[in-house]
Amino acid sequence: MNVPPSNHRRPADREFATFSDDPPWIVELDDLPWTAGLDEVRASVRRSVPSLVRTRRFPPLWRLLVTARHLGLAILMWRLLGRRAAKKSSDPSASRADLARRLRNACESLGPTYIKLAQIISAGEGLFPEELVDELKKCRDQVEPESFDTVRDTLRGELDRPPEDIFDWISHDAVAAASVAQVHEARLRTGEQVVVKVQRSTVGELVGDDLRVLAWLAPFLVGRIPISSLANPPALVELFAETISEELDFRLEAQNLLDVATVLRTLDQTDWVVPRPHPDLVSPRMLVMEKVEGFAFEDVAGMLEAGVDTKAVVRNVMVAFLESATLHGVFHGDFHGGNLFVQPDGKVALLDFGITGRMNAFKRRAFLRLLMGATSNDVMVQLEGLRDLGALPADADLQAVITDLGLDGPPIDPTTLSQEQLLVEVQRVVKAMLGYGARMPKELMLFVKNMIFLSSMIGHLAPEIDLIGEVQAIAMHFAMNHAVQLANDSGLAVDPDGIDMTGVKASMGLDPDVDSLTWKELRQRRELIVKRMGGTEAAEQ
Repeated sequence: MNVPPSNHRRPADREFATFSDDPPWIVELDDLPWTAGLDEVRASVRRSVPSLVRTRRFPPLWRLLVTARHLGLAILMWRLLGRRAAKKSSDPSASRADLARRLRNACESLGPTYIKLAQIISAGEGLFPEELVDELKKCRDQVEPESFDTVRDTLRGELDRPPEDIFDWISHDAVAAASVAQVHEARLRTGEQVVVKVQRSTVGELVGDDLRVLAWLAPFLVGRIPISSLANPPALVELFAETISEELDFRLEAQNLLDVATVLRTLDQTDWVVPRPHPDLVSPRMLVMEKVEGFAFEDVAGMLEAGVDTKAVVRNVMVAFLESATLHGVFHGDFHGGNLFVQPDGKVALLDFGITGRMNAFKRRAFLRLLMGATSNDVMVQLEGLRDLGALPADADLQAVITDLGLDGPPIDPTTLSQEQLLVEVQRVVKAMLGYGARMPKELMLFVKNMIFLSSMIGHLAPEIDLIGEVQAIAMHFAMNHAVQLANDSGLAVDPDGIDMTGVKASMGLDPDVDSLTWKELRQRRELIVKRMGGTEAAEQ
């Protein structure tokens, strides 16, 4: 193991990565035995995905029956007991909360794949019912852990020796337990305090069967649910298969960690802390890391008491996320409250790198053009970016898309529409997009998922912040600090005076004359739209 440096000088590995200033060891990129052959491992995982999601005449029948039993029983018991009890109490939210609790229990009983799906839904504040999001948040790190005997057996297999030979102490109670793994605090025999991420014993076996069940079901959803059709259910299953398959090898996660930490340091984003992976103790099912801590994102009171500028934290996260994606094509792909902490000095600690967005040069430039088109209000440039990302077919008639969707006209404020008008408008847009073969590519899906979380983060940390002003300030930051690279990579002129917020406002359904919009106001608009989309009767169920 490498010897920690003297505390009187900057750690050597801080020169290339956003690690802490007080390291338990130094990471030397040329001295990490577990990185050998990882490019081929990643490629092999991706090659395996098509076989997992290919169309089959029959799914794994036993797993299909088990899935139907757990989810079906949850819904049945809610109909028989939960909904009836809620009606007696005259509290509509109690019915939704009861259903959410039963679905969360069913997901936990079904295991890693469905827990991961629950985690994805839990990041959708503003898209899914509040009761469902709040309940499924428990699947981020509060899942029933495996016994310590099982954990010890896994560690023994990965270390090829008794864990006691390496660890002086390991907590028998998991500090966090989620879909693929659980985390234990420990102390090495050499004295360092660490955390140990250990893969669940049955995850590999269950994930394969579950993906085959989902792949079998996905085609039946096409054309039956408009929103799911737009998202392309088979493509969603393929994306899910790729991400969760990569999560099953912790060596890939450790490499993701290094890559993101390196990108952040290259961007001079020094207000981030990424935990160091151990130079030797990384294997497919075990990951030993430096222990990092901080305030949970919901603990606003704790941050304020410590003197943290929560608005600055919001800006830091937004800018770093966008710079990583647009300038380097590598970004953390699974933001949620269990993966980010704020330290007392205002730095953001980033954890769990199982899902990481990676764009090749072509897609990164397309993504860059998409965002630049939004801030310059150039609809054609935005559609060209979407096309090159794979959201639209290569031969799509973009001018026809603009005309059919009315993108060349004034924005429609959805809050001014009646329920019937809103439903008609949504159906019109969905039908038109389906006609052009629209789909949601992986990179864009991960980006949107993170942006949904960042929206909820603003609600917790800075609900009074002016969203329009912040977007404009971030666009100005890019124009002032990255003009040369933006112009070279996108082929577009970069002019700080050319920032036009009309398109951004239109994406929110706002009139061009609106000068500001707080998160609270945006949430009120969403709640009104959701109520009208669902109707009064649906909202009361």
